[in-house]
Amino acid sequence: MAVRKPRPVRPVDAAITRLLALAGRGAAPGRMAREVEVIAGEWLAAPDCDRMAVRAQLDELREQLVAGVGHAEEQVADLDASEAGAMKQAGAMLAALVATRDAATRALRAV
Repeated sequence: MAVRKPRPVRPVDAAITRLLALAGRGAAPGRMAREVEVIAGEWLAAPDCDRMAVRAQLDELREQLVAGVGHAEEQVADLDASEAGAMKQAGAMLAALVATRDAATRALRAV
């Protein structure tokens, strides 16, 4: 049986995976924003860095985060306000997503 080489993971997909893992551990919004800054820094520090490619990656990351924020806002709006625990958890997740979106926007402006 032939052995297949695994497909390389796209940088944006790897970044989203990192951010989701961090959010899943309940990271604070500030920590999430710093992780976006770290990711952008890693992309820019790569030996074969192409600033235009990094800009495109950051733009794609930001667009996915914008969509995530919109989806999270809809979910928060649909929650029953009497479920305090669910409201608190959803609010924390929304705040983390907003922080990552804003950090991606800042990183994109800096490139």
